[in-house]
Amino acid sequence: MMALSALLMPLVLCLGRTSGADVNPALPFSEYLDSSANVLLRWGFDMLKDTITFEVTVNTTGWVGFGFSPNGGMAGSDIVIGGVGPGGIYFTDRKAAGNVMPALAQKQDSKVLSLTEVNGQTVMKFQRSIKACDENVLPITEVPVKLIYAYDYTDDIAYHKTLRGTKEVNLLNYMPRTSVPDSKYFDMTMTNFTVPALNTYYHCKIMSLPVFDRKHHIYRIEPVIQNQDLVHHLLLYRCPPSVTNSSEEQCYSKVKQSECIQAVAVWGVGGGAFELPELAGLPVGEDGNGTLYRLEVHYNNQYKTADRVDNSGLRFYYTAQLRQFDAAVLQTGLLVTDGIGYAIPPNATAFLTYGLCNTSYFPGVLSQSPKDIQVFAALLHTHLAGRKVRVGHFRDGEQIDFLGLNEHYNFEFQQVTNLGKTKTVKQGDSLLVECTYDTSNRTGLTWGGLGSNNEMCLAFLYYYPALDLSICNSIPDGKMLMTEMGAANATDWVNMMKAKVWDNKSVLEYQQTLKRIQQYIIVGNGTYNVLDTANVPELKLSPSNSCLRSRAEIQSSATEILLLGLTISLILS
Repeated sequence: MMALSALLMPLVLCLGRTSGADVNPALPFSEYLDSSANVLLRWGFDMLKDTITFEVTVNTTGWVGFGFSPNGGMAGSDIVIGGVGPGGIYFTDRKAAGNVMPALAQKQDSKVLSLTEVNGQTVMKFQRSIKACDENVLPITEVPVKLIYAYDYTDDIAYHKTLRGTKEVNLLNYMPRTSVPDSKYFDMTMTNFTVPALNTYYHCKIMSLPVFDRKHHIYRIEPVIQNQDLVHHLLLYRCPPSVTNSSEEQCYSKVKQSECIQAVAVWGVGGGAFELPELAGLPVGEDGNGTLYRLEVHYNNQYKTADRVDNSGLRFYYTAQLRQFDAAVLQTGLLVTDGIGYAIPPNATAFLTYGLCNTSYFPGVLSQSPKDIQVFAALLHTHLAGRKVRVGHFRDGEQIDFLGLNEHYNFEFQQVTNLGKTKTVKQGDSLLVECTYDTSNRTGLTWGGLGSNNEMCLAFLYYYPALDLSICNSIPDGKMLMTEMGAANATDWVNMMKAKVWDNKSVLEYQQTLKRIQQYIIVGNGTYNVLDTANVPELKLSPSNSCLRSRAEIQSSATEILLLGLTISLILS
């Protein structure tokens, strides 16, 4: 094998699309690497477990090579070569030094999961680390990586001639370049709205969609932001049939407006476009053309500038080519409300709050039989004091996974993130949204609420198949909290919280109290709601996605071993 791509000429490559029925939820992303559709790559990843899985399908019965290159050429690339020969399957991990046969890697970092040869195709599935702690292996990062491939029609690994190529793909932040023949789009935006000279302001506009002659699916959502320094986040909600009139005013100022709670799309500051997986789309037009929607824009006008006009909103690309499933958004986490149950003390460097969702209560809200849901993306959301957000997944009382995890939350960068592989939430499972806050630079209490200086703890989960659900939130039991804190009533409790001296001990005691008391769980769809109680389960520490221990850990262990040796020597002497 002289070279995989050393002599490559630029290729015009197109995205390959597979039918919804062919999509593997564990490998939700796919792209053809060549213009002739002979080399198909499918992949999925798990950032928490530090694994990425590839499945390369090539129209050949010979050997297949696939790898990662620093510049699109062969020199310095990491390559795997595999196939099915007369003696069975073969698979090796190799490192290319130049335009010669790649040498076997000293450490075989890639693990073959399966290799098959059927109907003239070779399918090679393997797994490797994302971070790749081996210094001889290229790590996969959140920027595009140059993929290279080669193959032949025999199992004699030799020079590939023209059967090779390269393509740059962002494996961890994949945004398909979808080509839909009948694709159209519509915008849902503000119209020449003058932003008030207020630090925080929420504006809502209830409006209708374009007229559709039949059901369509939205497959891509893009932000349309006119004032980047003012618009903090956008939400589009579907209204129930009881809301019949268009209107525009400050959010949460009218009862009818507050009935529109079924989230359809979410965008946060710093985020970009978002594309749904090809087997799911957000439905529009199926319930006639009378349904109204509420666009909510949070303006963070920190300098209180007057007379700023805004036309921001969201752009939706849609198609009549329906996908396999309807998608939807479920809001989980702490119920957004002011006052009791959500006050974060000052002088805290890592204060925890919890929002609980128990899917056991879904049947009490749904008119149809509940189904397992497949979660494929999430937007995690707090305000300025937020530092971490974790979404734990529990089954039969035990944590089995994290649905979402951001250990370095940034208020200025909130992106709808693909999970890497679709995760199944079964009926009866529980979800726990845990938020970590830093209020070490604040002197007073931070209350839950809408303002940027207030706090939230939310996770918006994109999933399929769609259920008639809007929220699955919780809030600590206010009466139990007051009793635990020794307060006679709400006023007494608020005064007590304001007067309290918040040091490390009192902060920890209050945090432990919030975790210990029961939570009220609210599951609803705007028409029917279920209210029940549950306790916060124990969330495991975030798994390390490093394949090697840190230098500090190694030094610590070495020190422990040395001390142990000295102790044994003293005992024996």
